[in-house]
Amino acid sequence: MDMRRYYEFAFVIILIGLMSLLLMRSLEATRVEVEEAIVQSEVAAIRIGLVEAVAHREGFGGELPKSKNPLDWVSVRPANYVGELDVAPENRSVWYFDRPAGELVFRFRDGHRARFRFSRELGSEHSMAVLAGVGLSRLEDQRE
Repeated sequence: MDMRRYYEFAFVIILIGLMSLLLMRSLEATRVEVEEAIVQSEVAAIRIGLVEAVAHREGFGGELPKSKNPLDWVSVRPANYVGELDVAPENRSVWYFDRPAGELVFRFRDGHRARFRFSRELGSEHSMAVLAGVGLSRLEDQRE
């Protein structure tokens, strides 16, 4: 093989390496976006469950849960919910209720956290993210 073939081979290897790197970065960005979309859909389902709890009480009477954990109010929890914790879990891509902060948290695969605050503002429909007297508001994400 002459030198020209070695240069062509090296060029092809470098080109494939660069394309692989770009593909990996694109896949990572897509993974983060998909994970965010999953969080948004889970939160929407939790909000619907909260409204159902209030509607059930309005229609049939009874007491609303006293808990500050919105997942105690709903009948269906996310499959990756690990419970009420005093410290953040080591697991990634999980939901948990941070007891000391009083926040529902999703810990992303990259470690940052989406935090949500549950509110019981019965009779107040003017607050952001409050529907039927209950709300689940997203707080600023925490980065590690």
